[in-house]
Amino acid sequence: MIVVGMENKHKLLIIVGSVREGRFGPVVASWVAEQAGAHGGFDVDVVDLATIDIPLELPAASPKYAGDDYPRPVGMAALTSALERADAFIVVTPEYNHSYPASLKAAIDWHFTQWTAKPVAFVSYGGAAGGRHAVLHLENVLTELHAVTMRDGLAFPNYFTAWQDGRPLDPDAPTYAKTVLDQLAWWTGALRSARDAAPYPA
Repeated sequence: MIVVGMENKHKLLIIVGSVREGRFGPVVASWVAEQAGAHGGFDVDVVDLATIDIPLELPAASPKYAGDDYPRPVGMAALTSALERADAFIVVTPEYNHSYPASLKAAIDWHFTQWTAKPVAFVSYGGAAGGRHAVLHLENVLTELHAVTMRDGLAFPNYFTAWQDGRPLDPDAPTYAKTVLDQLAWWTGALRSARDAAPYPA
């Protein structure tokens, strides 16, 4: 049996992407955080975009080239710091009009290097499609920022009838979550080792 100490765990940031009134995202994120904690390979943190100041108006300079001098709002400091510390991400997103929320796009666009050469997994929820259209669009955006998007993820169709008391009714959901977390842990370790060995040539 291998015991993983806290110093060896990957720093996983779970992002609640929806800021809509009455959103279901925090419920999903709480369950995902529970699964990630039980997995044992991650030091888990959760950031809720509804608690962050995320303006839509961006500075003229690109965050890719401005680096630490990029003029972000003071209210965004906690998000920026959490993104920088993280070794891996899980984005929890609904599907709005066949895509993902504007809050997520704004949070992504205010940053660049914080995503680079790090793996991103997705947990989506929605109607019949379970948020899959949102994930497809997010994969394109985050690939542009040199993040490594995971093929496998979790999708919860018709979440309004598929969850009860803060948990999915599908008894196999924890097994599916473990598969995603196992793959995410593998990619996180590989990419962290690579970043430690040499700077990523972005």
